[in-house]
Amino acid sequence: MTATNELVLVINAGSSSIKFSLFEAGAGADPVLLYKGLADGIYVEPKFTAKDAADNKLVADAIPGTAKNHDEALRHMLAWLNGVINGRKIAVIGHRVVHGGVKFSKPVRIDAAVITELEKLIPLAPLHEPHNITPIKILQGLLPDVPQVACFDTAFHANQPELNQLYALPYEFSQQEGIRRYGFHGLSYEYIASVLPQIDARAANGRTVVAHLGNGSSMAALLECKGIASTMGFTALEGLPMGTRTGSIDAGVVLHLLNHLKMDAKQIETLLYKQSGLLGLSGISSDMRDLRSSKEARAKLATDYFVSRIARETGSLAAALQGIDALVFTAGIGENDTETRAEVCAQLAWLGVILDPAANAVRSGEPRRISSDDSKVAVYVVPTNEELMIARQSEACVH
Repeated sequence: MTATNELVLVINAGSSSIKFSLFEAGAGADPVLLYKGLADGIYVEPKFTAKDAADNKLVADAIPGTAKNHDEALRHMLAWLNGVINGRKIAVIGHRVVHGGVKFSKPVRIDAAVITELEKLIPLAPLHEPHNITPIKILQGLLPDVPQVACFDTAFHANQPELNQLYALPYEFSQQEGIRRYGFHGLSYEYIASVLPQIDARAANGRTVVAHLGNGSSMAALLECKGIASTMGFTALEGLPMGTRTGSIDAGVVLHLLNHLKMDAKQIETLLYKQSGLLGLSGISSDMRDLRSSKEARAKLATDYFVSRIARETGSLAAALQGIDALVFTAGIGENDTETRAEVCAQLAWLGVILDPAANAVRSGEPRRISSDDSKVAVYVVPTNEELMIARQSEACVH
């Protein structure tokens, strides 16, 4: 690939939205972001927005048509892109795919056999995997000559020690049924690992806990920038409480819901994935910004619970690492919520964490240290960039 002609399109699709980023190919360096945008409200009131790399809004309009589906949204997106790339070639399309199962532990070029394998993984990520696969199939029809690459959120965790991948079920369930701890948000963790050496060489060569905090939240333990443990497991439901997801819950609760409250599997799935977490505890919102601005007692209950679980999981991951040199906050809440960071760090004083309040209050899109010079654990805010990670992986996969 050259840096003058060929382009890398990154797609991150959900149930009602498709995010895109268009990069110029790297030619030995990192891909360079040109445009980014979003088709949102698919199936209801589809809207399309696009910005340049400097975050200037270029377009914001309704998506015309009556079908209101992913196909129509992708066609609208490609039509806009064709208008701005001036005949340049999209050389590869990279997709975020949430679950790679046992089979996929690195990016893979997509063909019919790969799609068949991805469809087998839908039961492991029923709320994510189908929507990751849909645009792949559509783009095979719209751009049949452009190679597509699947980049997996589970791949970064694939080489964790076996002890950290197992559940205490009969061993055969892990080997024959693939019921094991996979971990997620791997593209985010891999990006953090890639930039950590430039931020803190000691942490990069040592023991780091990364907190990816957003509507979906997880944490991971990195030893010499390699993942050895994660809070998420078989699905993206385990671990920390999230915007609408429970996080870890006693499996006996699920049995109780099934056997005594007579809820069926679909009702339980909706409860655990869409009605719980910050939303369920607060009864107000799944958005941390709403909860921080609310005076309702349950809003504080939800934020306190969230912070408490982060602090507890930090202790667990520090134990897995046999110590901790650095703590990194990333993703939407981690990068932007000063109160959450301050409250978590206050609960980690026993580890030697000392926050610098002035540094914590700074708003910046750059990596920055927010702990004091005498803190035993260095604490950082590092903005993540999953799209760049996908662009890197996709470019490398086809060349």
